[in-house]
Amino acid sequence: MPARDPIAQPEQTWNRRRLRSTNERLLLDRLRAAGSASRAQLARETGLSKPTVSSALAALEEAGLVHEVGTHTPERGRMAVLYAPDPAAGYALGIDIGRSWLRVALAGLDGEVVARADVRNRARTSGAMADLVVTTARQVIEGSGAGHHDVAHAVVGTPGVYDGERRRVRYAMHLPGWGRAGLFDRMRDELGIPLEVHNDANLAALGEYTYGVGAGSRLFAYILIGTGLGMGVVSEGRLFTGAHGGAGEIGFLPWPGRQKPETLEDAVSGVAVVESARAFGMSGQLTAKAVFDAAREGHPAAVRAVQLEGERIAHTVAAAAAVLDPDLVVLGGGVGHSVDLLLRPVRETLRALTPLRPKIAPSRLGEDAVLLGALATALGTARDVVFERRSGS
Repeated sequence: MPARDPIAQPEQTWNRRRLRSTNERLLLDRLRAAGSASRAQLARETGLSKPTVSSALAALEEAGLVHEVGTHTPERGRMAVLYAPDPAAGYALGIDIGRSWLRVALAGLDGEVVARADVRNRARTSGAMADLVVTTARQVIEGSGAGHHDVAHAVVGTPGVYDGERRRVRYAMHLPGWGRAGLFDRMRDELGIPLEVHNDANLAALGEYTYGVGAGSRLFAYILIGTGLGMGVVSEGRLFTGAHGGAGEIGFLPWPGRQKPETLEDAVSGVAVVESARAFGMSGQLTAKAVFDAAREGHPAAVRAVQLEGERIAHTVAAAAAVLDPDLVVLGGGVGHSVDLLLRPVRETLRALTPLRPKIAPSRLGEDAVLLGALATALGTARDVVFERRSGS
């Protein structure tokens, strides 16, 4: 009788465990992609045997990852039990930090938002802002009925570029003190949830790709125009962030100002709309929204300011088109809410500037683009974490 290899048996056991885990993940992903299904349907669509499907579904059900959601009786055949992923197996947290608003949402693993809070950002220091994020996130989780330990992952969208080595945000010009090192580590520790940080325009682009007009685009650019100016680029469904995370920071491009050199952000942001309106004769307490509302009513100074804004946005699109050759450019952010007034001057100016003319469209997600992008990103990791945690993989 040949001697038994002492390594072979543990290795075979490990391989069988890995195969079971692979089969379970295959079925779970199939159910997430297409909804509920029976054992027979899953066997046909995955190529796994019916006993293998039954065994894997039993393991997933025991782990709390799938549950029965009803029955189906085909024209020919016996009644079949339908299975679907259990959305309450875990949760993902999305956070959008802006100069004026803080938005926080919690979603189950099916992506459905179960709780949300939008609060005015009245914090005057970076420490107070970090406290506001933690307090609001805790309130959202508690209000959802979910257990704090069930939140598997969180993603934060913020202006600027997060430097993972120095543990700080760079270039967040409109959030005083936000570049302090350790702020996000502090939020991570106080929440007790793994927390990932991304640029807000990048997340808005991902949100628009996942849930909005960018779906199916080969390469598209999302231009975020609000307090500042930024751009997110999604290529083949993946973010392009550059070598150091700074890709899309188009606000830093130079712009020839009348008195002194400016940046493109100085010329295109919401503040620029107000400054142009004042220069053309508007007075009083003005905001970008007020200028656009006045333009809709035909106020001459407001109409001229909006026309100028459209022309400047066209220069932004022309730069993006020359470097990226996108098939779609989405305009979003606070100024993006008034794309109905901007599209004509943007398109007319673009025709005069360049032969490169990508399709231009308004954001479908509006002010929720960053938040939904944060949730979509958090969900990708949360699903992996919850599967590994519950299945013992």
